[in-house]
Amino acid sequence: MSISREQALSLIKNNPIEIGHWVGFNDLTELHNQWLKDFLFRTDDQTLQAHRGSYKTTTLSLFLAIHTVICPNESVIYFRKTGGDVAEVARQTYNILETGCIHEIVRALYGFDLKMLKATNGDIQTNLTTSIKGSSQIVGLGIGTSITGKHADIVVTDDIVNINDRISHAERERTKIAYMELQNIKNRWGRFINTGTPWHKDDAFSIMPPAQRFTCYETGLITPEKLDSIRHSMSPSLFAANYELQHIASENALFDTSPVFCNKPELLRDGLAHIDAAYGGEDFTALTCGKRVGDTLYLFGKMWHNHIDVVLERILTEVVRLQCGPIYCEENSDKGFLAKEIKRLDSKVSVRTYHENENKYQKIASYLRKWWKNIVWLEGTDPEYLAQIMDYTEDAEHDDAPDSAACVCRRLDRDRLTEYDSPFQPQRSVFH
Repeated sequence: MSISREQALSLIKNNPIEIGHWVGFNDLTELHNQWLKDFLFRTDDQTLQAHRGSYKTTTLSLFLAIHTVICPNESVIYFRKTGGDVAEVARQTYNILETGCIHEIVRALYGFDLKMLKATNGDIQTNLTTSIKGSSQIVGLGIGTSITGKHADIVVTDDIVNINDRISHAERERTKIAYMELQNIKNRWGRFINTGTPWHKDDAFSIMPPAQRFTCYETGLITPEKLDSIRHSMSPSLFAANYELQHIASENALFDTSPVFCNKPELLRDGLAHIDAAYGGEDFTALTCGKRVGDTLYLFGKMWHNHIDVVLERILTEVVRLQCGPIYCEENSDKGFLAKEIKRLDSKVSVRTYHENENKYQKIASYLRKWWKNIVWLEGTDPEYLAQIMDYTEDAEHDDAPDSAACVCRRLDRDRLTEYDSPFQPQRSVFH
């Protein structure tokens, strides 16, 4: 490919998405062309909300690469939720800059070859810059990282709101405070670009500029069949937030306060465990470990969208790590098969089976709801597990996590002390 300077400028101004096609992003459409032009040429602060899987981050990576070429003396700092997320975007931006397409555009615009001077730890600098500042053209950071002394012409936030902001009030406040602090690093003539998917009505998007919104029904990027499959794999409120970009508050929701967390796994030592096993279909496998200390229940939850056979060894690893036992398993559907399989895999683990006679909704509404405000969750509990609990209603399509948690709460709710055998403390273990 060989193009003139005029052709390169026209391409970038009118149809920059063609660069995306040339570097391998063939699924990008005219919609992404408009997003890319807005990122490149608008001068005001902007917020883009689009459903999950809409290629927001891919389009953003193209923007970072093209902007580095056409505005080499403007600095960009982009923020994602964590440093690991930053590395993903940095790697993709670097790969775009190293393509033959971008090298040809650079030769057409400047008459010499593009060279990478720095491409480490989320920082990118090329030989195109003539600035004497010495700072990188692109710097990537996790949200909440120290920004002392940092300044940028363009501040980009991408997916700084995630499922942790949905389930945790404290996380939502941390993200909002971090976002507000970013105002201090934008140069006076600079601008913000915010992209992502909303998770909660009070998340950081609530303090950003009004968003352009693109739902799963408007982009045409997901087939009806695939969308139906996605809808059945999560709770209605999660689907509404992530694909319809709306927040629905169920009038019949049982759990209306955010979970409280701690980071003291020793508090669950010699607690008990419960497995709600999935044997196919749309069900999830849920694990709950718990221990009662006075009027507080310390719980830990994991959830997998897998058959129990696929995840059983991972479950046992978690149980042994937290030193919880016995493991309780319902025998209604499998006639005790799961208990036998656990003993086969690890003969040291104590297993108890029980026959479930209580209505599931009544059990969740009685025990889990009674204890909800007195539960402290161990850090590392799956956000999806907690989201399923917080979205639970009598008509909920998925109830594996709240059912497992309710079984543990019911077990720990008994009025008298009960002695039981713990494989980690053979002499005796007592719980409420």
